[in-house]
Amino acid sequence: MSLTVVRATLNNDTPISGVELSPYVVTRKGDGTSTTADIPESDPADGAYLRYRWYRSGSHRKASVCSVHPGEPAVLQNVHSKTYHCDEECFTQSWREWMRDRIAQGLDQEQRNPLWRPPHLKDQANHNSSPHGSSHNLNAADGHHKQHRPPRHVEPTVAKDEPETWTEVGREKSYSATMDDVGHLLKFEVIPVDAATGAGCGAPETFTTGRVIPAPTPPRRNLVPVARHDGSEGGTFTVLTYNVLADLYATSEMYGYTPQWALSWNYRRQNILKEIVMHDADILCLQEVQSDHFEDFFAGELAKAGYTAVYKKKTAQVFSQGTYVIDGCAIFFKKDRFMLIKKYEVEFNKAALSLVESLGGSSQKKDALNRLMKDNVALIVVLEALEQPGVQAPQGKRQLLCVANTHIHANTELNDVKLWQVHTLLKGLEKIAASAEIPMVVCGDFNSVPGSAAHNLLSNGRVDGAHPELATDPFGILRPPSKLQHPLPLVSAYTTLTKQPCLESEAAERQRTRMDAQGTGEPIFTNCTKDFFGTLDYIFYTDDTLAPLSLLELPSEKECRNKYGGLPNTQCSSDHVALMAEFQWGAARQW
Repeated sequence: MSLTVVRATLNNDTPISGVELSPYVVTRKGDGTSTTADIPESDPADGAYLRYRWYRSGSHRKASVCSVHPGEPAVLQNVHSKTYHCDEECFTQSWREWMRDRIAQGLDQEQRNPLWRPPHLKDQANHNSSPHGSSHNLNAADGHHKQHRPPRHVEPTVAKDEPETWTEVGREKSYSATMDDVGHLLKFEVIPVDAATGAGCGAPETFTTGRVIPAPTPPRRNLVPVARHDGSEGGTFTVLTYNVLADLYATSEMYGYTPQWALSWNYRRQNILKEIVMHDADILCLQEVQSDHFEDFFAGELAKAGYTAVYKKKTAQVFSQGTYVIDGCAIFFKKDRFMLIKKYEVEFNKAALSLVESLGGSSQKKDALNRLMKDNVALIVVLEALEQPGVQAPQGKRQLLCVANTHIHANTELNDVKLWQVHTLLKGLEKIAASAEIPMVVCGDFNSVPGSAAHNLLSNGRVDGAHPELATDPFGILRPPSKLQHPLPLVSAYTTLTKQPCLESEAAERQRTRMDAQGTGEPIFTNCTKDFFGTLDYIFYTDDTLAPLSLLELPSEKECRNKYGGLPNTQCSSDHVALMAEFQWGAARQW
């Protein structure tokens, strides 16, 4: 037997709980060739196989590393939240988040004016109150900073020179550190084993990691009230939309600024799940849900949180990590809140095939198909609200809700295709609206910035014929422009903060600094990378049947770019920001 292990290494010396550790092992065979492939007992090479062992150290010490940026050593501690931080900026951001969470829980009170009005409605306001609210809470937060104990500086600890003891914790090549491992060292061991005798051959190749640290927690984001329930029948419900960044696209080439361990699916999936479960929405509209991950992760894990799901993957697949996969759209809803009545799947490729039949020669049809066939999809469900304890349901009337979720094509050179896809989706929703009076929520990653033709169609019900994006229409699919309209009374939920009267609070005023208040009223961004910064994601609702009561607060650009320069980072595991709105049944609201 001449099988030998040449090298065993690990890319990251600091293990994170829940993140799979996959060693790089190089083995040399008897013929002199080297391989990094596994050599299991069931398929030995040169009469030998590789045996793996993982061990946990007997010594334990809390790792003094940043709770937000685990790659950085900790120099400060928030003694109230028990978190560690790598610099004053990191500490200050965590402090503000902690204070906002206290306010949201009612542990600290903030001064409120009863109603804020957008500038064009100022003349209707009470002139004795400020339209911009109060800055008392921000100063109060600073006051709390001064009144509470100062941050504690973390002193480095020195290990005692004592023999280490080890306990076996794994027998596979890869190992996912657990919370039981936090504060301990891990040791990996690999050794060739004679297939005939089962005896180890030669000295094992080993390495020891740093101490395991707990995974960072997604930032806490609270709902910002914008109106009060008017007391009508039916209660409320919440809807969240989130592009979770499929593993297919989470590459170091695309996101080179993100630590490699933070890009791994084994880490990101647990962080995304934490964030989704933390928001606790009644309905989830997720985009870029990879087909295999829907089956082996999202469906099962969210079922534990009380959700059931429908899923529609894109119409083409790619080969990745040994299997054919693609991403798609998923709608999850709490099974104790809603019941599925009907599902509609929209394949834009099928609509393209029908459309090109009306075009001219075969050459033009082929070119048009090449432009329109982009594999994007939409998923539409009709749900029925279930009776809730303590909530008065409408007498003799079913509460139905139509929810649409889509991911529109991304190529910025194909705005005509984006607009056509949005128009196709809206035509489908029109048919549903014509069959029954039903409230609608339309969510997704529309890959269209505020003011674009697609956004105008959604929010204004039409596209101006002079819109510059209509100039690019090589196959006439958008002509005449007069057809680019729809009767659905759709309003973007987040424009409530800037375009409609709403409850005033320090949180609401802070959110307006993160909105395009003088323009479209949309968030300044929902996607933040080094290559792109802007809004692509929306929650639209029919404002004659629904009314928003609260909105999930938005992060600041500084928070998203801190330390790494963009999303995803160690805390936020997608390049998109989740949006969420709470709605009441019925259009009337109170302030």
